[in-house]
Amino acid sequence: MNRALIVIDVQESFRAMPQWEQTANPKIAEPVNRLVRLARANGDKVIWVLHTEPGTGGVFDPALGHVRPLDELEQPEPGEPVVRKTSHNAFTTTNLQQLLTEAGVRELVLCGIRTEQCVETTTRVGSDLGYQVVLVTEATTTNPIGELGTDAIIERTEAVLRGRFARIATVAELEAEAAEVSQG
Repeated sequence: MNRALIVIDVQESFRAMPQWEQTANPKIAEPVNRLVRLARANGDKVIWVLHTEPGTGGVFDPALGHVRPLDELEQPEPGEPVVRKTSHNAFTTTNLQQLLTEAGVRELVLCGIRTEQCVETTTRVGSDLGYQVVLVTEATTTNPIGELGTDAIIERTEAVLRGRFARIATVAELEAEAAEVSQG
């Protein structure tokens, strides 16, 4: 196993926010579930990341009960780490790098909520740490920011990360690659 799927912040906290109705992909669980099933079938490590803001009284405060994977997601299985972060990227305030190092992981497949925020910053940090990063933007979502719509945000994120920090791939491309490996 040298690949890990990192599921970033695909949690009920976002659905509890009034802006959820404006999210680009309210059915984000569907492509994320496909990635989870693919990772498990390939024997890849699956790591779940949840954003927390303890003591704030907001939707990311664990005391309110929203800091958990979306209900319709494939839920973490025994042995799949669930790490809780308090920073934008999944590395700085967690033991994620230690988990990856101990497992011999060299490649990351990233998906999650907010394409341009937590997912993008994790992509950049992961790349800087020497991991090969695959970003699956169809398994991400975000909300408009000011005048900038969700399509423009996702397009911009892909443009700035592609070829520098990550390979951009679709779920279908990863499924096809896995099928080729299993047949080869």
